Amino acid sequence: MSHQCSHGHTDHFSSQLLTPDEQRRMSRQLTLVMTTIGLLLLSLAWRAIAPEQPAISDILAGVAWLLVAVPVLRAGWHSLLHPDLHGVTDLLIVLAMLGAWALGDLMTAALLPIIMIFGHILEERSVMGTRQAIAGLSKLTRSKAWRVRADGSLESTDSEHLQAGDVVEVRAGDNIPADGRVISGQASLDVASITGESVPLEAEPGMAIYGGATNLNGVLRVEVTHTGESSTLGKVIALMKNAEHAKPPITRMLERYAGHYLILVLLIAATTWFLTYNSQAMLAVLVAACPCALVLSAPATAMAGIAVAARHGILIRNAAFLEELADVDALIIDKTGTLTQGRLRLTDIVPQDGVARESLLPLAAALGATSHHPVSRALAECAPSAELPVLQEIREVQGLGVMARTDAGLALLGRAALFKQYQITLLPLPEHDGPVVGLALNQRFLGWLLLDDTIRPEASEAMAALRALGIARQQLLTGDRLSAAQRVAQDAGIDELAVEALPAEKLQQVQQAVNEGWRPLVVGDGINDALALKAGAVGIAMGSNGADIVLASADVVLTGGDLRRLPTAVRLSRKCRHTLQVNVFIGLGWTILIVAAAALGWLGAAGALVAAILHNLSTLLVLLNTGRLLQFDETR
Repeated sequence: MSHQCSHGHTDHFSSQLLTPDEQRRMSRQLTLVMTTIGLLLLSLAWRAIAPEQPAISDILAGVAWLLVAVPVLRAGWHSLLHPDLHGVTDLLIVLAMLGAWALGDLMTAALLPIIMIFGHILEERSVMGTRQAIAGLSKLTRSKAWRVRADGSLESTDSEHLQAGDVVEVRAGDNIPADGRVISGQASLDVASITGESVPLEAEPGMAIYGGATNLNGVLRVEVTHTGESSTLGKVIALMKNAEHAKPPITRMLERYAGHYLILVLLIAATTWFLTYNSQAMLAVLVAACPCALVLSAPATAMAGIAVAARHGILIRNAAFLEELADVDALIIDKTGTLTQGRLRLTDIVPQDGVARESLLPLAAALGATSHHPVSRALAECAPSAELPVLQEIREVQGLGVMARTDAGLALLGRAALFKQYQITLLPLPEHDGPVVGLALNQRFLGWLLLDDTIRPEASEAMAALRALGIARQQLLTGDRLSAAQRVAQDAGIDELAVEALPAEKLQQVQQAVNEGWRPLVVGDGINDALALKAGAVGIAMGSNGADIVLASADVVLTGGDLRRLPTAVRLSRKCRHTLQVNVFIGLGWTILIVAAAALGWLGAAGALVAAILHNLSTLLVLLNTGRLLQFDETR
């Protein structure tokens, strides 16, 4: 039998629900318990039927005790060789069991381990929620895929055999087999298991999508970009596994004082004996002092918090960061790809006199579709493909733009220098912080197209929510120019700016905030944010388009791009801290209460058994309180 308290040996934290070894061990424990209970019932029945022959009853009780004594003694010996906080319970149960045996109370000696085994099984359920979440996500990574061969035909293959560059067809009802980019088709995708978003994502050509998402309708052709552990879902599972093994700070603190706690309990038990000569009271103290509920309080809370966070698309790398989030009081956030969407969009058109603004879009989109430049890709999305004019003799002029023949003459799209080569008269160049491109047809300049990286629509709401949570100091830290940063900061409601910052300067800004006594939450997505993320109290990476090095540097990862998950993370962290405080109060307060009751002899003649039952009740209360945390849901 493994440790009777909390999580037992580390193999209980397997990422699977129950490994074959765990299943066999659980079956052995249940068989042992049932056999022991059967022998104890026979002993009681014999004592009732033939009270004049107590020896038979004692033999049955003695055999029952031996059945559970061996694994309990083995667990106690293991705890002596490898002392930790969980082992305190093993040692206390061994002492109580041996004490009952020495006093000739074989019934109590056998029943104590049985009650503790039932408590152990109850505690095992506390980790099942996270195991089920990991197992459920793992199933999403294994699916069938329709790979497109070079000749256009389809072959069925397992998703684990896909490689970057493969093209797959995803039909309605199928899971996306790997991270990829949509080549053709349109569909609604259920991404709730990955980003926590309940609203389906509308996938269209050029869009990056996640492996594990479910295609609700339509047919997509997808080029695979990341597979296996390097995919977004693979990183989700890896982070959850790492978090599952992590120990919260309060657990590590309790473990440091485990030896002192054991000595204190033995002193209380010895004092009880010398003052009362009540052996049952002494045994009850040993059992009542088992710190299962106290030990379980922090891991159960952390595991529940991590599972809830994952459901919201918030991946906590370590339980310590879940606790740190509750104390952040400042925000330092990157601009491009974090506060903004990280891709260019057409924001305005300055047309030539007599030219309708909307008439520029089909021609600009047709020319943009011929180039892979970010500006061209942004313009390619400006008009439906059915409205695009037919182009011939397409040519891209490196660094200047593109040109092509149309039925109406030569069309040009690009920078001012391109039009000057063809002696085309331009309109004055408008003042604009982002890219500006011109459009001309048949030697006539049609107008300027203004593009920019647009701010995320929820940015202002997210910043206001963080201020409502007490995070009043908010700084936009970017390598961009002042004019561009000011506009984004004003739209988001951020007052403090630091612009044109190199990676080392970003690090210095974060360190300066820390030295001034702030606990900053640092949010970013680019490689130049990696150093700053590590320097903050908590670093959060935008996982939807974040670089791998940033995801590795961050303490928390948002799988989607929704900034409203930032206040959600803070609120969840504070909810977890409150739950932990209540759990510690239950664990510590209940233990002190029943130890005092046991020492004063208030638990009666069967004090040790009553203490064991009350001990398991405290564990149940901790798990019920933790279960309330699982109801936290802001995904709706």
